[in-house]
Amino acid sequence: MADDRYSFKEMCAAFDVTPRTLRYYEYIELLRPDREGRARFYGPRERARMKLILRGRKFGFQLEDIRQWLLIYENEGNHAQMRAFVEMADRQMKELEDQKRQLQEAMDALRDLRDQTAAGLT
Repeated sequence: MADDRYSFKEMCAAFDVTPRTLRYYEYIELLRPDREGRARFYGPRERARMKLILRGRKFGFQLEDIRQWLLIYENEGNHAQMRAFVEMADRQMKELEDQKRQLQEAMDALRDLRDQTAAGLT
């Protein structure tokens, strides 16, 4: 059993996160490693959760949303979790589309100002 567990240091290295990040994920109850004295060990369940957390962060989900989503699996099962994910993903895609639009507007405005400024140099 110990062979399939990662130490705290191994977990940080495997997922390229800082010790502070890993401790924070534990503090907000996203992860619950096994403890032996002061040592922490992360089994397959915690590594799978970490993959989901990092994937969720990549897509811009808030940590609290990720935590609630993970709780759905524990309390209601896989089907309920998948249904919740579809809803979360729909909301997040709308948010990302809004951000994309805002970025495009800012880039267009900056480009126009830059072009006007460059034209004034000639």
